[in-house]
Amino acid sequence: MGDLSPVAFDIETSGLDPSAIITVAGVTMDMGSWIGLNTTGRLADSTRLTTAVEHESGSNIRLAVYQSEEDLLIGLSEFATNHIDDDRHYLTAYNGETWNSGFDLPFLRSACVRQDVEWPFPSVAYADVMSIVNRFDTGDHNDLVGVYDTLIGGDDCDPFDDSASAVDSHENGEWVPLLLHNLADIERTRELAVLAGRYVPKSDFRMKNLSPPDT
Repeated sequence: MGDLSPVAFDIETSGLDPSAIITVAGVTMDMGSWIGLNTTGRLADSTRLTTAVEHESGSNIRLAVYQSEEDLLIGLSEFATNHIDDDRHYLTAYNGETWNSGFDLPFLRSACVRQDVEWPFPSVAYADVMSIVNRFDTGDHNDLVGVYDTLIGGDDCDPFDDSASAVDSHENGEWVPLLLHNLADIERTRELAVLAGRYVPKSDFRMKNLSPPDT
């Protein structure tokens, strides 16, 4: 949108109950994607997983494997610091955070509090794709997959019909389908943001700065 390029963000979690944690955090940019996997103490070969995910998706990814939520959050913060430029990028997600709801950013904030980790996105502008695509006619669709299929369509690498399957996949240590699901969602989100940048007025993006007042 304008001079800013969208950076799409999405998380997977172990559920929705109070004890749930972040299991995957994914970010995609014009140069490729970074995905952090929290194995919750289990071993996983990042090289083999990267090869498998790139083979299945045809995408360029950088995979980082962590064994705890805290380490995942620290890794996400390091990636954001090194690769997200607030003069060139804005962060986006699908229902990540809208004016009266959202999932990804509120869950991320709680995880940062729980793990005593600093907020990973200081000084970055944010606009939610869900609030932008309502400027298109998508019929009865308001979910990410439905909106994407209506406006863009085409093949994707998502092995799941819904995000609930991602919970079981993490619990069972089925890393490749879990990573493919997250990758598909961040790629869909960014493609929708790019599309909106071509057709939707700047004023409708409702940008806000994610920097907390005490930073």
